[in-house]
Amino acid sequence: MKKLILMILGLAIIIQASGQTGLQKGEHAPAFSGIDNNSKAVGLKTLLKNHKAVVLFFYRGQWCPYCNQYIKRLQDSLQLLTEAGAYVVGVTPETAENVGKTIAKTQASFSIITDKGYRILKDYKVNYTVDDKLLGKLKGYGVDLEKNNGNTDHVLPVPATYIIGKNGKLIYVHFNADYTKRPSVSELLKAIKGV
Repeated sequence: MKKLILMILGLAIIIQASGQTGLQKGEHAPAFSGIDNNSKAVGLKTLLKNHKAVVLFFYRGQWCPYCNQYIKRLQDSLQLLTEAGAYVVGVTPETAENVGKTIAKTQASFSIITDKGYRILKDYKVNYTVDDKLLGKLKGYGVDLEKNNGNTDHVLPVPATYIIGKNGKLIYVHFNADYTKRPSVSELLKAIKGV
């Protein structure tokens, strides 16, 4: 029964997120900057000067088991990604305190930026607002978006992954409103090595 309820909840989230389209492969990546979990300034222009590519991914929060699994996979393969010339950056609407919880759960050692005003989410066209009905269902499962994100906006990202090449263009896009679908590390490495 619990599995069925989770599937219905997941479907509701997918339907709401399907209003976003994301960016397309070949488009210029919007410049972004922020302060990461280590209080380090992280900006796309600087990263591209020093790296072959930037793997930019969006995740919903420490409460999302699919996000945590994906972050853990990225962390487990971080050496492969960095050896291929990539810099990995996560972006989330969750508070810095909750980013700390994500790191504790996943052992992530790469940069994670809290996108408090959703500027990066909006620039990459991954933001959507959870409606009251779905918000109530999430609360019923112990997910308090207001506490997790530190506001009452109820904005989440579609968990997309973009790879940005040295020329500032998107060389790889994984955008799927189904939050259970994430790209494999081998897909990411293939895209990076193909640059």
